[in-house]
Amino acid sequence: MSSTNNTLKIDAFTCAWCGLNVSTCAADGTRRNHCPSCLHSQHVADHVEGGPSRCHGRMTPIAIAVLRNGDWMLIHRCVRCDELTSHPVCADDNQLILMRMAVRPLAQPPFPLEALGNL
Repeated sequence: MSSTNNTLKIDAFTCAWCGLNVSTCAADGTRRNHCPSCLHSQHVADHVEGGPSRCHGRMTPIAIAVLRNGDWMLIHRCVRCDELTSHPVCADDNQLILMRMAVRPLAQPPFPLEALGNL
């Protein structure tokens, strides 16, 4: 009689920014690629050519994009090669940081707010 190994393997990574040990399986069951605490990631996939990336730079969260269906996407920029990526926001991501990024364009517009009074 042969025995089989039916154990569930959950991968994990250590955040390059805050050092948190993070499971690649998010609380909502989706696969995550970023830290739920600080939202940083690591450049391990080449999104232009496909396959693994040789860069391995730190991916900094820079913005939030909202899809037509209402889903939020986290936009990252690699600090080493400047590649941009987008990944879905997970249910257990840091809500305070997400909201700060979402309202930043309104709180810091590229023009003086006083100009709105003249319209």
